[in-house]
Amino acid sequence: MSDEIKKCLLDIKICIESIFEYLKTTKTLADYQKNKLVRRAVEREIEIIGEAMNRILKLEPDFKIENARKIVDTRNWVIHAYDNVDEIIIWGVLTTHLPKLQKEIEKLLQ
Repeated sequence: MSDEIKKCLLDIKICIESIFEYLKTTKTLADYQKNKLVRRAVEREIEIIGEAMNRILKLEPDFKIENARKIVDTRNWVIHAYDNVDEIIIWGVLTTHLPKLQKEIEKLLQ
């Protein structure tokens, strides 16, 4: 694995940790929907995760991360359809998919 890919994986790891830090006081979807500051911070971290994943895929198109293309697509959706971001979908990503991605990234970085 190249140093550039390792750097991108580390960036993703840091973003995931940041998101979980933001969510310490945001336990429910309703809490998330009420807190614009947390929503914006989470969206920014998702953008960074997606950009890092995009860079990885440009360097190694067959890099083995589950849902890598969907991660990039989510980044694009958050950036380009900012006025149409569905908080329920984002909450689902945070609660269902992000913990799985975190484990996958940590395993790759070992």
